[in-house]
Amino acid sequence: MSTGAGTSGAADGELPLVAAARDGDTDLVERLLLEGSDADVCDARGTPAFWLAVGARAATVAQMLLDHGADPRRFGPDGPLPLRAAVDWGSPALVEVLLDNRARGRYREQELLEMRDLARHWHETGVEAELRRRTGAEGSVGRTRVQDDEFYSVHEFSLGGMAVRDGHAAILTRLEEILRIRVGFEELMGRALAHPDQDHTAWGSAAILLAHRRDEETWTAAAALRAHPDPARRLFGAEVLRLTHLFDDSDEDAFAGPALDIFTDWSAEETDLAVLTEVLVALGEHPGPRAEAALLPHAGHPDARVRRAVAQGLSAWSSPPVFSGAARAALRDLMADKEAVVREYACLTVADARDRDPALADALAALLDDTDRRVQAVAVYGLALHDDERCVAGARRLGPPHPEHPDEERYLDAAWRYEWRRDGR
Repeated sequence: MSTGAGTSGAADGELPLVAAARDGDTDLVERLLLEGSDADVCDARGTPAFWLAVGARAATVAQMLLDHGADPRRFGPDGPLPLRAAVDWGSPALVEVLLDNRARGRYREQELLEMRDLARHWHETGVEAELRRRTGAEGSVGRTRVQDDEFYSVHEFSLGGMAVRDGHAAILTRLEEILRIRVGFEELMGRALAHPDQDHTAWGSAAILLAHRRDEETWTAAAALRAHPDPARRLFGAEVLRLTHLFDDSDEDAFAGPALDIFTDWSAEETDLAVLTEVLVALGEHPGPRAEAALLPHAGHPDARVRRAVAQGLSAWSSPPVFSGAARAALRDLMADKEAVVREYACLTVADARDRDPALADALAALLDDTDRRVQAVAVYGLALHDDERCVAGARRLGPPHPEHPDEERYLDAAWRYEWRRDGR
């Protein structure tokens, strides 16, 4: 899906990649680069495509050009877009492109400190108030939710012909990280809670930074939030604890035991749906009998988000890796759930396991006729991984992968690989 506005169309004599970069046309830029277009191509004035994309606030396109060899040190007659302009706009994704390791060396520490102060000003003043001050405009402020990068979103505010995103807290957190300025747990949590939404980049940047610290001080502060009456704080604490264990790739894995202990007990007492879902997702990252025993009581929960977390979290952990009898029964029920997303995740869990229980294979086969195409595709994938002939007919019925479902190619390709193995090729 294109992120730019309008359709890219090269002017007379203008190379297609130049027009696509200026328009922020993600799909076209990607195709042109894969076809061999030079990522360092310039427009008629000598401005490289990378800086055209930055000027268009097309962070994804700019990053794509960098990844294909564009040199951010080359710029046209107008020079590079000042980092200040990117910070003002409030897009963490765009600022991150300008702070890429390949470009960061041209910024002095004093400039980075000034940009930190600018981001702090926007964050503490508030986007709407600062917009009114800068534009002098009255009336209502437009506000829409937009995707800022692959994982996180922000709100975009517009007033008096000026549009600004509210990602300044995340930008502030990133600049402090680069400058090696350690900020306390409470302040980082406050930035997250100013945007009480896990999908907002301010929340994500704070939680990830704290989790990467992997120290006892941070763990203790996050664990203490389990007893807090505010569910938003409990949710933030749970996410920091979950990510702390998830990011621990050391041989010691010091947080595995404490994480399993706290999440096992927490799952039995949490009443808020968002927090409970986060806790169950965390339990799913600890394969074993204790985590399974804590997950199973929630398999019939009335909320689909909770059932999905159970479906995702159950795993084959014994030796050889097969599901327990209770997990098999729960997964069969979840594969017949009324919500497609729950069926899909239950299918994926069964598909990725090596449990060859015939009842599970039959449950997968029953979903070849599901009303949801994604569920059908995952059922094909599961049957193929289990060397079940029924995947072939299921894949043929679905036909070519759907372009709007990027995982379908992998799922349906599994059926072709099964045929390849079956026929001894």
